Amino acid sequence: MSKLVHGETIVLSPLIRRITAPNPGIMTGPGTNTYLVGTDAWAVIDPGPAIPEHVNAIVQAAADAHATIQWILCTHTHMDHSPAAVALQQATDALVIGMPANNPQSQDPSFSPDQCWQEGDYIQSDDFTLRAVHTPGHASNHLCFYLEQEQVLFTGDHIMEGSTVVIAPPDGDMKAYLDSLAKLKNLSLRHLAPAHGNRMEHPLDVIEGLIQHRLMREHKVLEGMAKTGPANLDTLTPAVYDDVPEFLHPIARFSLQAHLDKLLKEKIVSESDGIWQKI
Repeated sequence: MSKLVHGETIVLSPLIRRITAPNPGIMTGPGTNTYLVGTDAWAVIDPGPAIPEHVNAIVQAAADAHATIQWILCTHTHMDHSPAAVALQQATDALVIGMPANNPQSQDPSFSPDQCWQEGDYIQSDDFTLRAVHTPGHASNHLCFYLEQEQVLFTGDHIMEGSTVVIAPPDGDMKAYLDSLAKLKNLSLRHLAPAHGNRMEHPLDVIEGLIQHRLMREHKVLEGMAKTGPANLDTLTPAVYDDVPEFLHPIARFSLQAHLDKLLKEKIVSESDGIWQKI
């Protein structure tokens, strides 16, 4: 397994290189992975945060490989994924591609794509085809990108290595997330290339494991509600996430809200003035 070293260009396959941005943290793990796809003409997937040294590393990698950057693809517009698109476009004149979010909260205000993609849109060069797979859930505008020649899916924040992703309403949606995971099972996949962490093998096992984990957590939500009775999020969070360190509970609270919103739509729970209970 290749190491995630900030600023280094790691060759993962004949068509894929990776550079990890120097933005490690509790939400970003070792940092945001930027993927460079192609041989002579490159597509950059997730340019990352607007850190000059990271942008310079991307530009230098292309120069070292005698390649041109023609496309900049953003899986979504959270601040650790798309802000570097502005500087990278200025340096390369590449097309910026992505999808605007339904809700502006916590999104990149600088994001202004030249092309707004939907499900099935694609770019094709002499040696690769990248196709968009709309995967809302973590964000309403989340796109994964499928590299047909190597059957690799660039998963952005839809799937991470070693961690579940945060689903934070209103732009995050738990039902949409589960539906998006199920949709990925229809693809022919060899590897998953996440925006945080290393390349992942056995994609179908990973995807099914994530689905089952979320359903297990939903079961714990209902179990927790049975124990607490009518309760607000502050009371429910430690009951539902008693297997998660307490310092992570403020983050878990977002996903709890997303689970409750899903159960509310399914008429399994009710809510009044911030108090939730089973029906």
